[in-house]
Amino acid sequence: MSTTDKKTGGGRYSIKIQFTLIFFLLMLGAIGVCWIINSTFLERYYTREKRIALTQIFHEVNEASKNESIDSDEFDEKMRILAGTENVSLIVMNAESATVKMHASDSSAMVRRMWDNLFGKTPSMEQSEEAVSRYYVYRKLAQEDKYSVSIIYDSGMKLKSMELFGVLDDGSFCLLSTVLESIHNSSAIANRFMGYVGIGISLLGALFALFLAGRLTQPIRELTEISSRMKKLDFSAKYTGKSRTEIAELGENINELSEILEGTISELKTANNELREDLERREKAEEMRREFLSNVTHELKTPLALIKGYAEGLSEGIADDPDSIRFYTDVIVDEADKMNRMVARLLSLNQLEFGDTQFTMVRFDIVGFIRGCLNNAGVLAEQKQIRVRMEERPPLYVWSDEFWTEEVFMNYFSNAVNHCEGEKVIDIHFEEKQNCVRVVVFNTGKPIPEESVPHLWEKFYKVDKARTRAYGGSGVGLSVVKAIMDQLHQEYGLINYDNGVSFWFELEKAAAADTDPGSADKED
Repeated sequence: MSTTDKKTGGGRYSIKIQFTLIFFLLMLGAIGVCWIINSTFLERYYTREKRIALTQIFHEVNEASKNESIDSDEFDEKMRILAGTENVSLIVMNAESATVKMHASDSSAMVRRMWDNLFGKTPSMEQSEEAVSRYYVYRKLAQEDKYSVSIIYDSGMKLKSMELFGVLDDGSFCLLSTVLESIHNSSAIANRFMGYVGIGISLLGALFALFLAGRLTQPIRELTEISSRMKKLDFSAKYTGKSRTEIAELGENINELSEILEGTISELKTANNELREDLERREKAEEMRREFLSNVTHELKTPLALIKGYAEGLSEGIADDPDSIRFYTDVIVDEADKMNRMVARLLSLNQLEFGDTQFTMVRFDIVGFIRGCLNNAGVLAEQKQIRVRMEERPPLYVWSDEFWTEEVFMNYFSNAVNHCEGEKVIDIHFEEKQNCVRVVVFNTGKPIPEESVPHLWEKFYKVDKARTRAYGGSGVGLSVVKAIMDQLHQEYGLINYDNGVSFWFELEKAAAADTDPGSADKED
């Protein structure tokens, strides 16, 4: 049995079971969170609401005492409603210790608590071992200018109640009391009920989720089976679901994909033989090209050495007419040097194309580097009265091989010198981009014909053969540039203008703070 079969078989990784389990755990988690919140915060919330209710009743009693409506039937009716809904007992006593208003089921207890508050006879819980009292201050909730709110513990009844004791604006004393102990029982009952109901709902939900997951995952299981058969290149299975969900859309897409793959594989098998034949032809052509370069370089090296040797001998006075002999020998030597340069370039190009050349990537300032190249090669332009301009700018750091970068630049520069016309200006500038630096070499003169542009980077291609021959060009320089830039995996090209041509190449940009990572050689 395959790994896929093991994972899908037996329900070990079944989406149906996972969906049901996640749904069940989410429901249990939600109910558990509600139970914890109810157990932790319900009593606090209840106490807060009771304190707010007592405070509001106190303000209403205070307002009624100021308006002298505390003895009215309307106020009595309101107090009875509040006493019923909020379970609040009320006693108001004037400065002469006469009871002005009373709403309580146990009036004697309320009167006693009023006197205890008036004379401060309610000790705190910390004093319970020292004081002999029925009532203790369990916790003080608020202390304002006109009133204070405390939770009182009745040791006789073993109950807690909340009391608000305050002084009204007319000098009367007000005591409000409500029992708190019932909240513990209510909270416990509510939590037990929530637990029973939650477990029941979770079980019913799990059954429903199991049923729903089965319905939802059925098309997924069908699609899994279809994909397994497609993996074995069996495209006969098709999805047959009729729903309007995304799964049905996926099934239709898989059906289309199956048909496309079947047709594509058929076409690939048909084209495979043609591709093999084409590859064989390409390999033969490549082998012929390499053989040509190898033969050219081999055949030229020996006659070059002979021509140069005889020419130097003649220039030393072998013939009788020194002037004539020197003229011809100079021509021979000059031609030999041109052919020698061509051989050197062909050798470099051959090494680059075979991938036998080592590139040492270092970080350096391209602005200073180009300036140094111009100092060495500036005499080429001076001989032809060409003005070379280079913009002044701060250092720009790049990653490249310094030797091959100089080879690229000098090919561009010598090409610009040989084709510079008109104003006779060579302009060199830099364009800083996000990830690279572009070096541009512009020379005034005639633009390159558009039909020649695609062929400039081909070996031995010459736009003007007569002129190229005049300055000793071989048509290999730009091919070397192409091979170097391909090895560096960077861009290069040219732009035609009305008054001249710009050749450019790009190098990977390096930050000013970068360091050479290990100074390791990078080879292509």
